[in-house]
Amino acid sequence: MSELARQVEALLFLSPEPLPVIALCEITEESPGAVQRALIELAERHGPESGLEVAEVAGGFALRTRADLRAVCDRLRERPPEDRVSPAALETLAVVAYLEPISRPQISRLRGVAVDSTVTSLVDRGLLEEAGRPPEGGAMRYRTTPLFQERFGLRGAGDLPPLERFELSGPEAERVRRRLAEAGHLGDGEDGDGG
Repeated sequence: MSELARQVEALLFLSPEPLPVIALCEITEESPGAVQRALIELAERHGPESGLEVAEVAGGFALRTRADLRAVCDRLRERPPEDRVSPAALETLAVVAYLEPISRPQISRLRGVAVDSTVTSLVDRGLLEEAGRPPEGGAMRYRTTPLFQERFGLRGAGDLPPLERFELSGPEAERVRRRLAEAGHLGDGEDGDGG
């Protein structure tokens, strides 16, 4: 393994968050091309037979355990219950991820329940952040964070799975369908006012 690949491996191991190529270049004092080659070398070293992988997540690169080893890793970690995301929080995160930026009242309407405490909890945990108010005024809007992308293994905000195969039902279904289509998460052919 090259010296630069060794350095990049050490940096990814030490960093608590994904490191973008530009940060790796600054720290190692190497060119982007050299760092990219080192990342490729490192990814090959940590192939499918390895317990670790080089993952491109949240706008950077991270050295992490492979997903198929999650159960055994979780037994070691013995994560406290507060580290887990409840079904209600997951549903709120999904609404925000697909329709961001979106306000609490809009999330509440779509979910059919009050979400104030859930949104506050997700902000406190660093999975959501404030995204400002609309120019015409109104409620604060929220969006997902790089920590959300890292936690759910997404390369970026646009790396969400397609929704075409999910069924939407209930009184808000058509409105949600229009918003998702406008946001580019559902197929064409549906027009609406954006709700």
